[in-house]
Amino acid sequence: MKKGIINKIKFRINRHIDKKLPLTWSHSKFLSAFYYFALSRSFYREFQAALSGKAKYITDDKEKGNYFLLVRNTHRIEKGLLMKPRRATFATEYITETVDAFEKVVKNAAAEDNQQLKWFNDVLTEYFDKNEPHKIVDQQRVRFAKCSGELNGSVNTDCKFIPYHRRVDSFAKIDFEEFYKFAKQRRSVRWFLDKKVPRELIDKAVLAANQSPSACNRQPFEYRIIDDPELVKKAVHLPMGTGGYAHSIPVMVVVVGNLDAYFSERDRHVIYVDASLANMAFMFALETLGLSSCSINWPDIEDREIAMEKFLKLGKHQRPIMCMGIGYPDPDGMVAYSEKRPLDQIRKYNFE
Repeated sequence: MKKGIINKIKFRINRHIDKKLPLTWSHSKFLSAFYYFALSRSFYREFQAALSGKAKYITDDKEKGNYFLLVRNTHRIEKGLLMKPRRATFATEYITETVDAFEKVVKNAAAEDNQQLKWFNDVLTEYFDKNEPHKIVDQQRVRFAKCSGELNGSVNTDCKFIPYHRRVDSFAKIDFEEFYKFAKQRRSVRWFLDKKVPRELIDKAVLAANQSPSACNRQPFEYRIIDDPELVKKAVHLPMGTGGYAHSIPVMVVVVGNLDAYFSERDRHVIYVDASLANMAFMFALETLGLSSCSINWPDIEDREIAMEKFLKLGKHQRPIMCMGIGYPDPDGMVAYSEKRPLDQIRKYNFE
């Protein structure tokens, strides 16, 4: 009896916290912060992930050179090189940390076939060639030349990975009507053939996804592909919403975001933006290869987060973004019609 009364009181308190307080406290930044600090644990995992990513970013920078910093700064330098008009001297405020990172990354490079090493080298070479004399730039030019010399013979010098003019005559011949037809062709497929999916095809789709735009080219995500039948049986039940068709999925993909790509919390949402851009290209590419996919949502539910973290052995700075089931579509399986919203509901020009 006493326990029942206590449970009723707890239920009413929790209901008040969940349904009533947000209506008033949401108007205050302080009360909103207090709500998620003292009354709700909904953001605890995100807090830790963002801080863990920041800590790893700092540690990597000290110990082995921060690869993400080097990627970001190389991209910033590329933008400086392609500006119209280009400044005579630029990037003086971050060229030192860029060369610092370049030295450490080159020293610890695990694979000589990493084409990004060539990109770093070529862009920095172009930068030092194009900048006019400047005390900081001149000092770093000497350091870079010494380190760059260590790469000779391990990077291809036939062409330069630097800003270039796009050639219209080399563009793919795709008109809008065909592309729109293709976009409508891609549907979420839940019924697949019992047929092994070649890894070569999946890799092709990943390569296409890899060409997607990414903030400062950092690409803070990775594709965790599960194709071992026994592991797939476990993976398909980690997300919600797979009941009824999980047994049909031959390959399960988990897209993981890496928050160690950022020095500041301000970029914590970029893992979702960049991964989503890549994921759409990935799904389109699968269609061209005779494969289909089903996007599977990944809501932030603590017990499932724990299960996924253990299954994939994720670091605290890593967040699952979404899942996908992929395979050869079963022609006898149906797909949802899923009519999309009218154009006027998703598009506004200026301040309409």
